Amino acid sequence: MAEAENTAPNTGGDSSRRDFLIYGTGAVAAVGAALAVWPFIDSMNPAADTLALASTEVDISAVEVGQAITITWRGKPVFIRHRTEENIEEARAVDVAELRDPQTDEERVLKPEWLVMIGICTHLGCIPLGQKEGEPKGEFGGWFCPCHGSNYDTSGRIRRGPAPLNLVIPPYEFLEDTMIKIG
Repeated sequence: MAEAENTAPNTGGDSSRRDFLIYGTGAVAAVGAALAVWPFIDSMNPAADTLALASTEVDISAVEVGQAITITWRGKPVFIRHRTEENIEEARAVDVAELRDPQTDEERVLKPEWLVMIGICTHLGCIPLGQKEGEPKGEFGGWFCPCHGSNYDTSGRIRRGPAPLNLVIPPYEFLEDTMIKIG
């Protein structure tokens, strides 16, 4: 007599086990692929030394009224000037409608006596003079770019010359009365 074929219905035990193995294998493969790709994705993050430059704290307690200091932030010079009452009055007396890049002095400073700005001319990227004692400050008592003659006032606003914009104000805040965080 010939062997009888197994005609018993499939209860799904093999099928559900097969599905489990397929899904389990797929999950392990996905995790493995993610782990293999992660070092490449992580390498696109900024280096630790770059992140350290993202912000800087500056102690301004030693800066006398009328003095200015220059610090470096993100590879750029940042001018910090402790303005005199005369500087503040000159900056506030300007008719904003006459400016090429209209900004009031109040829009450019957090505290009137402290001006913080990036010291790069907005024309061709030169560093304006006027930060050190004895340097020419231009016609408006602020900064003067000798390369092409841009003149900035005591608030860092362009007043004469080819520069199209005011000197840039970086993001900053006062942590204390004598401590500024830039960035």
